[in-house]
Amino acid sequence: MDEWIDYYDSTHTIYASRLHRDLHFQVIARDIIGYIASPDAVVLDYACGEALSAAKVADACAKLYLAEPAPGVRGRLIARFAPNTKIRVRSLEDLTRMAESSVDLVVMNSVAQYMTPGELDSALAVIRRLLKPNGRLVLGDILRPEVGMAKDVLALLKFAAAHGFLKDALYGLASTALSDYRQLRTRVGLQRYSEDEMIEKLAASGFTASRAHQNIGHNPWRMTFVARHAFQRN
Repeated sequence: MDEWIDYYDSTHTIYASRLHRDLHFQVIARDIIGYIASPDAVVLDYACGEALSAAKVADACAKLYLAEPAPGVRGRLIARFAPNTKIRVRSLEDLTRMAESSVDLVVMNSVAQYMTPGELDSALAVIRRLLKPNGRLVLGDILRPEVGMAKDVLALLKFAAAHGFLKDALYGLASTALSDYRQLRTRVGLQRYSEDEMIEKLAASGFTASRAHQNIGHNPWRMTFVARHAFQRN
């Protein structure tokens, strides 16, 4: 995961335009809010990235932890949300020192593909310790083995056409083909899981899980899973 952390901590061009970037985070915030069961909830966004719309998520809960491994991104999060008393920024290492059973909802969105299976297992162990007995883990944007990059491109173009940045998206795709992202994706690869594989992986980490009807974000060909402690019913 370290190489991906370094990439996202750099000046990258993963978004086609500022509008694309802003809409991306707005949609994710909207979908996360849909999983918040109570305004009293404590929420953790694991490896949250820039989290530009986190204030909207914070408005829907009692406290929001933004955990981010990239130090540069983390510094921007601290500066951006310093005035918001509901938001606390943490490193992934900080999570190991948080109180057990202190979080109602953990969201890990578009992160698992950058982790080795062992790294994901370690993250799930930390998350399981933090979740309250009736808490939920939402694991979003999981890549499927049978779905290739063409579907990602199609999802982006549909999203762009619906929101008025299609020209920028086409230019961005051309730029991405020659970018460090494409080279890193080719060299390091992205981790993919079938529905059964992810449910089994979560079960091995002490969760019972099921696939959600809709993925977090704009890509319908990726998967989201909702998990609880194994002794809790879905």
